[in-house]
Amino acid sequence: MSMGRLPWFKAVFQLQGSVVPAVLPRVIVCGVFGLVISILHLSVFHLYMPTLASVIPSIVLGLLLVFRTNTAYERFWDGRKFWGNIVNAVRNLARQIWVSVEEREPKDKNAKISVLRLLVAFAVATKLHLRSEPINSDLEGLISQSRYQKLKSMNNPPLEIAFWIEDYLQEQYERNCVDSYQLNSLKELLNILVDCLGGCERIIKTPIPLAYAIHLKQLLLLYCFSLPFQLVDDFGLFTGLIVSLVSFTLLGVEEIALEIENPFGHDPNDLPLDAICATMQRNIEDLITLAPSVRDWKTIKIEDLSVKPETSEL
Repeated sequence: MSMGRLPWFKAVFQLQGSVVPAVLPRVIVCGVFGLVISILHLSVFHLYMPTLASVIPSIVLGLLLVFRTNTAYERFWDGRKFWGNIVNAVRNLARQIWVSVEEREPKDKNAKISVLRLLVAFAVATKLHLRSEPINSDLEGLISQSRYQKLKSMNNPPLEIAFWIEDYLQEQYERNCVDSYQLNSLKELLNILVDCLGGCERIIKTPIPLAYAIHLKQLLLLYCFSLPFQLVDDFGLFTGLIVSLVSFTLLGVEEIALEIENPFGHDPNDLPLDAICATMQRNIEDLITLAPSVRDWKTIKIEDLSVKPETSEL
């Protein structure tokens, strides 16, 4: 069940997929610091300092957090669009290969089935490549054992799979099983797959600048630690609670941005790449069970193609 369909109160108290476990230690530290300041203010020192409110204006911190979150979400959405394009390109490429490539020998159908499963293998290998995971059993049922072993030694397995697919297409063109127009159409779809792979790699290999991330964390910490001195005179012993709530809000937003800036991992907030690949595999296996319907136009009489005018009585 997606989060959008969860009952409202159940979503409010759900910990799985939220940033509460990640930010809770920092929130507790800020709350305890606020409590200590309130105790010292009420018993020993006068620690109320309203002038600290001008040290880090809330609007500046808010703009920094919004920019950080928008940048991270843009990376997340770009990743989703790239994987949406991969799904569409795999489906279109599989459909065109299954229907367009002529079968002249019994082994041709097996070759078509193999290359259709290579399309799924491309998606699975892309998933593993983006997660920096080695080639594993997810690919064993999709490619031959020799190719499986070869992929283990490759630096970019999905690119090697794309080469195998293009090699098959070129071979079919040389055998006159597809014409030049069909070949160009198939290669355009294959180029889309490679372009999407490059786009996903760009997201992975272009992290948020370290100086910006560090500076934002420093500002957040400074703001949360200066907050008790601004609130202690008004809230007394409740200062720690108020500081905890404010820090939970700010630190939570920053943590959400941190989680979604790399959308290809295993976290609950990452893209469901395993489910996407499984869907593609089911689609391809369903396609393999279908027999391409080729209509023999030579058997159709010319009279059947002519449009007969409607007759009407005046």
